[in-house]
Amino acid sequence: MKKFYVLLFLVLANLFWAGNYVFGEYLVAEMSPLQMTFSRWLIAVFFLVPLAHWIERPNWRNVWKEWKTLFVLALLGVISYNFLLYEALQYTTSLNAALVNSINPAVIVLFSVLFLKEKISMKNGIGLFVSLMGVLLVLTKGQLHLIIQNTYNQGDLLMLIAILVWTIYSIIGRKTKEIPPISATSISVIFALLIMLPMVVVSSSDFNFQLSRHAVMGIIYMGIFPSVGSFIFWNMSLRQIDASKAGIYLNLITVFTAIFSLLLGNPITFVQIIGGLFVFIGVYLTSDKGKKEKVKQLSALET
Repeated sequence: MKKFYVLLFLVLANLFWAGNYVFGEYLVAEMSPLQMTFSRWLIAVFFLVPLAHWIERPNWRNVWKEWKTLFVLALLGVISYNFLLYEALQYTTSLNAALVNSINPAVIVLFSVLFLKEKISMKNGIGLFVSLMGVLLVLTKGQLHLIIQNTYNQGDLLMLIAILVWTIYSIIGRKTKEIPPISATSISVIFALLIMLPMVVVSSSDFNFQLSRHAVMGIIYMGIFPSVGSFIFWNMSLRQIDASKAGIYLNLITVFTAIFSLLLGNPITFVQIIGGLFVFIGVYLTSDKGKKEKVKQLSALET
């Protein structure tokens, strides 16, 4: 029964994260990326802090001692990644963004090898290459021979930058492994809101406060389910399963995004299907630890 709940929590976490892409694609028509990012986390912080205190019962004084690292994580993971994601959704589809983002676990492994001196097997290397080919298929719309002179979609390129930002965030996040995860995220979100507040005040005249009912529902969803629900479910699962195994489930974000896209009447191209399969296979090979040696894969927060 415990395995069933772990599986259920992992599925729900990625289902909620997929909704962030789908709702984000529609919300960018009414809200700026800054307004979306600030509003989402403003809603989330009212849930994260009480939940952290209730579930983890942290020593808040010890948590605040790591404020420098948490400040950097706020800049990278809470502000920059989400802002880049929502900016990207102004130019590309939610499915394309999810497909490009699905290479994230493989990129984290690559950076861990380059900067943390972790070892990588031949199978892991092949997985990285296959994942890269899958993303390139999506970026070039299947015309790999035009890689050099092809004009790429601005949104897809922004997602590549977002992946790099999240990778750096994940590697730096290792320094906070002694801090309860929900508590660390709560403080990072508080820092992020304080950083964004002056920008929000200056840009408030450009904000749309006459939101449609669907937009209001969307931003409430993003503030509760991907920001709070996914994170709680994800970390509850990580108490019962290795992060490396849980990381494979991140591919469900793309699967659910594709399903949502179909339900909303958006077509899925053959190239997107093939590119997605390449990425999934590549991430699986990259995440395969072998019998003798394991490459520790970082758990990530989907925005």
